[in-house]
Amino acid sequence: MHIHILGICGTFMGSLAVLAKELGHHVTGSDANVYPPMSTQLQAQGIELTQGYDPVQLDPAPDVVVIGNALSRGNPAVEYVLNKGLPYVSGPQWLADHVLQGRWVLAVAGTHGKTTTSSMLAWVLEYAGMAPGFLIGGVPQNFAVSARLGDTPFFVVEADEYDSAFFDKRSKFVHYRPRTAILNNLEFDHADIFPDLPAIERQFHHLVRTIPSEGLVIHPTTEPALQRVIEMGCWTPVQTTGVDGQWQARLLSDDGSRFEVLFDGALQGTVDWNMTGQHNVANALATLAAARHVGVVPSMAIDGLNAFKSVKRRMEKVAEVHGITLYDDFAHHPTAIATTLDGLRKHIGDAPLIAVIEPRSNSMKLGAHRDGLPQSVVQADHVVWYAPANLGWDLAATVASSPVPTKVCDSLDAIIAEVKAQVKPGTHVVIMSNGGFGGLHGKLAEALQ
Repeated sequence: MHIHILGICGTFMGSLAVLAKELGHHVTGSDANVYPPMSTQLQAQGIELTQGYDPVQLDPAPDVVVIGNALSRGNPAVEYVLNKGLPYVSGPQWLADHVLQGRWVLAVAGTHGKTTTSSMLAWVLEYAGMAPGFLIGGVPQNFAVSARLGDTPFFVVEADEYDSAFFDKRSKFVHYRPRTAILNNLEFDHADIFPDLPAIERQFHHLVRTIPSEGLVIHPTTEPALQRVIEMGCWTPVQTTGVDGQWQARLLSDDGSRFEVLFDGALQGTVDWNMTGQHNVANALATLAAARHVGVVPSMAIDGLNAFKSVKRRMEKVAEVHGITLYDDFAHHPTAIATTLDGLRKHIGDAPLIAVIEPRSNSMKLGAHRDGLPQSVVQADHVVWYAPANLGWDLAATVASSPVPTKVCDSLDAIIAEVKAQVKPGTHVVIMSNGGFGGLHGKLAEALQ
């Protein structure tokens, strides 16, 4: 079968392409921006990519067109599909029908930490010999691919609350029907499709309604929004993590790199890994609960976590030049920026820390999170903000109240000049964006040479 994917370089759609190829289909795809790491992964799989949405790519007609949620009416390829009556489907629907049917699905949902937690969970199951399939919105370094079918009943999926397609405004995760569900946390996000937090809570409740009574819901005790979701109705056993939860962590180091795990008050073992931050401690507890639900004893799951290598673009060390360390991080929400910087600060102590931030997500472009930005960077010593001409709101005015020295730049060259002026050996520079950031990481490393 010939499957053509519109919007193939998105993390979800790219992973879908890998699975379709593994199922034996002929897979092609196109995107407005074809860039690594997804483009490299797809080309390595022998998937043919086209830049742009010229309808000529749909002639001869594929058997089915999978349409990504970034595409809307007015897109030339979408209009062609509709006018010619070609069969089309959303990515989440295709995944549910062709991959997830009849499997034990472990879904990881939440505003933050989905990619890292689903990577941890897939790896822990792999470590325990359960050879799961998975679809993750990033590239876990333990696997070097973002998706695989797996040949056991178990399948780990990163379960996003974003909408499915222009013709299906339900959250993606409503399609997945998990047996084990992690709800990591819940804050307002995706301001381009949700009017407020209660609207997102409603979608999370739709997810909870699909989980069988023999399944398991896992959530932290510290998230009022998730508590409200559960109170709307839950027909499934629940396990809690964190403060007053059934799964607890006793920190042995401030930065979260070592901690003891307790379940119902009993010590299960010690996690000693190369991850940092309270958010990753929370991710680990949820992973342990989910793994136990499918039969992995906590001591073995902890051994798996100790061998976990994180995810590309999640505090990934990308270069070290003359004693200056560069990291690539995906954080694009004030909470994620704050927790990531906090984890690194506790890890590096008093060493100089510079954050370079691109407000790139749809919510950021709409200014939905701007009030939280000035305080999100308190752990940094210096912050460089990128304000492209099309941002649509005054970033400089917003961050003027930040307690940290800041510089707002309107070009990559200006960012590089500013960072060069500030760094000295021993400085840590974190580049934060949920896009390619114009290849800034490589350009900066080169400039520091």
